[in-house]
Amino acid sequence: MKKLEDIKKIAVLGAGTMGPGIAQTYAAGGYVVTMWTRSDSTREKALTALKSQFETFVQQGEMTAEAAEAALSRISFRATVEEAVEGADFIQETITENREAKVALYEQLAAVVPADVIIASNTSAMNIFEVVPEKLLPQQIICHWYAPPQLIPLVEVVKSEQAPQEAADTAIALLNGCGKTAVLMKKFIQGYIVNRLQQCLNREVFYLLDNGYCDAEAIDLAAKTSFIPRACVLGLVKRMDFGSLNMTANNYRNHSYHMPEHGDEMPHVLEEHVAHGELGIKTGHGFYDYTGMDIEELKRKRDEQLFEIFRLEKKFLSDPV
Repeated sequence: MKKLEDIKKIAVLGAGTMGPGIAQTYAAGGYVVTMWTRSDSTREKALTALKSQFETFVQQGEMTAEAAEAALSRISFRATVEEAVEGADFIQETITENREAKVALYEQLAAVVPADVIIASNTSAMNIFEVVPEKLLPQQIICHWYAPPQLIPLVEVVKSEQAPQEAADTAIALLNGCGKTAVLMKKFIQGYIVNRLQQCLNREVFYLLDNGYCDAEAIDLAAKTSFIPRACVLGLVKRMDFGSLNMTANNYRNHSYHMPEHGDEMPHVLEEHVAHGELGIKTGHGFYDYTGMDIEELKRKRDEQLFEIFRLEKKFLSDPV
């Protein structure tokens, strides 16, 4: 199995939503990166995205122009999967969340990838360990990134039951070396850590909205001025230590909270927005109205604020409570 010091070249398979940001991160970490995607148009969009993303990092003072240019020069595109993975020491799969597409890709990989190469999937929705050929399971892991991947520090890592622990350890060292915060999961569960927590929050958000307890603005304002900034310091579990575990236990004993009924059904307010084509910023309307706003400018502002908050969080992580 490849060790960290063996990894020089990384193949990123898929160049859609996540691929460019992942490729940027690895290239900025000093690795040679080859990318593959089926579509010429996707390839061109990915190259445009890479140039824009590196420019943003330079503007934010995260990289010098020379470092960005050098990192971009380490990224190249290949026309076929076989060409992309040739000589690769680590493979990051990030293609569409379609089972048939993943099956087809992993069959190709099984035919050409040496047994000592670590293969990582970025899948969010499926158990990749049930998809890949049995032959690949001893080298298969998941590295689950969050969008935008070049900005969000977290990557959740979990190995197959057949893969050695060193495969996950090497991936974590690789990711941490590229500036990410890699978190090891002891075993696979759909949704990983953060998506499961977010889904629980979503259940409550839609319960409050569907039943008219408050509006979207009130929920966001309450969250942004309470547990979210507090979590930057204490997280979720340590917060209970600081609040005292007996208080948390009493909340359970006293049944101070009741889970919403029918929480797994489609929320009415969400169904109505989707039915009306109100899908968020990409359509100009969602829970908020973005009519007349410059969407690219909104994204730029989002990225600027994410840079600022993650710089602060990095400071807190280096000196934890």
